[in-house]
Amino acid sequence: MKGKQHPVLAVVVILGIALLLLGAGMSAIFALAGRAGGLSFKDKIGVIPIEGAISKSETVVSQLVEFKKDRRIKAIILRVNSPGGGVAPSQEIYREILKTREKKKIIASMGSIAASGGYYISSAADRIVASPGTLTGSIGVLMEFIRFQELMEKIGVDVEVLKSGEFKDIGSPHRKLTDQDKEMIRTLILEIQNQFVEAVAQGRNLSMEQVREIADGRILSGSQGLELGLVDQLGNFQDAVDLAGSLAGIKGEPTLVYPKRAKVRLWDLLAGEASGALYRALRDALGVQIDYRWDGLRN
Repeated sequence: MKGKQHPVLAVVVILGIALLLLGAGMSAIFALAGRAGGLSFKDKIGVIPIEGAISKSETVVSQLVEFKKDRRIKAIILRVNSPGGGVAPSQEIYREILKTREKKKIIASMGSIAASGGYYISSAADRIVASPGTLTGSIGVLMEFIRFQELMEKIGVDVEVLKSGEFKDIGSPHRKLTDQDKEMIRTLILEIQNQFVEAVAQGRNLSMEQVREIADGRILSGSQGLELGLVDQLGNFQDAVDLAGSLAGIKGEPTLVYPKRAKVRLWDLLAGEASGALYRALRDALGVQIDYRWDGLRN
């Protein structure tokens, strides 16, 4: 009797193991599908939103690297809605876009605004799509300083600074800029401006002279950008999707894949907003930074 039960038990054990392996396999498939924007056998287009002021590059750069490595993603769309921001973060994103272009087509889809640093990073894409009323351009460099000197004199506060060199406290809110200070800053701004012009010329396949003619900080509409060669076509986000699919050779409707959002607790969100507000307040108060930023919209 016991000998007859052993084969049945063995079959049950084998079936149980098979079900466990099948369940583990399905879980792995759904986990991978979740990271890639859902279970789908269609060709995929990665979409990276770039919203607000550009103050850091790490998130966008890592998303570009992830999509570049994913063989299921055939093209990438940068959905840009930004007035620009820091010089270095804009340059870091620009460089990663150029590196990613070597393997996949990248389309910049401009939203309401893609100006200054927002245009800087867009210019690295294979193609740029903008609405007729998109605010763009503003090719230029901005450096601001806030002065507390007269206010401190009125309230009887004085600051004494000991420094190792004449220009060590350049930009300090406690003193006015000297003529030598201003000349040095102008030289710096012109150097960084030239980097902007060169990047746009390279990304858009324009001459340095063509870009310099409009690199005076002027804000442009999407329609004006098209006429000047800064934009490739007018259209909305869906037009950018269609263009990306066409350039990547995708047949049929592609699946759009967005970066996976990290889970954020309410307390972390509130703390992050508070720290961000504090940072912006200190930045505006001290004014010690240089930007590719259109200042028409304060963030």
